[in-house]
Amino acid sequence: MCGRYVITKPVSKTLDLVKTNIKVEDTDNFNAHPSQKLPVIKSYTNGKALENLEWGLTPSWAKDKKDFKPLINARVETLVEKISFKKLIQTSRCLVVADGYYEWKRVEKEKVPYFFQREDNDLMFFAGIFQDNKFCIITREASNEIKEIHSREPLIINKSQINNYLNIKKNGMEILNAIKAPKIKFHEITKDVNNPINNDPSLINPI
Repeated sequence: MCGRYVITKPVSKTLDLVKTNIKVEDTDNFNAHPSQKLPVIKSYTNGKALENLEWGLTPSWAKDKKDFKPLINARVETLVEKISFKKLIQTSRCLVVADGYYEWKRVEKEKVPYFFQREDNDLMFFAGIFQDNKFCIITREASNEIKEIHSREPLIINKSQINNYLNIKKNGMEILNAIKAPKIKFHEITKDVNNPINNDPSLINPI
């Protein structure tokens, strides 16, 4: 799963990709976590926009939305099988902007945190779906170099595929299934990241 990530200067880093910025501040977040409002890219008839959506999607069919635990991830393998996601992958796609993300490796009775980023240090674009101003991140089976840490990884859209993915006239599943994972590098980091209150650049430093 993907349950925490990093995004710094989202406005500056997406100037060449979006036409409009809808109330997104150009601030740093080194511990982005579920329930926060976070920057995503959406497509409108007049162009792409950067805007804040809340991380954690509550399906429309959930009867008691107060007690329903929001969905932060969706498996690409079962997207079209889940009533929660089948329609959204065709009508409501977005891209979650990130510098990198965190995962935890289970070592005996404890979990050891790692920070993941592209090998070329480029910005990441996680495939996402949204509903009612809330989003979740689509994940896939982890590539071989990542499996030693965790079995899942966010599905990262290549920059050249951004327009295709956001174009709802095109088949979302065909696009996702054709995307190859980029080369990823990772390193162990401090356990301070475990507490979402901690939010500073030191969280991503190697130890």
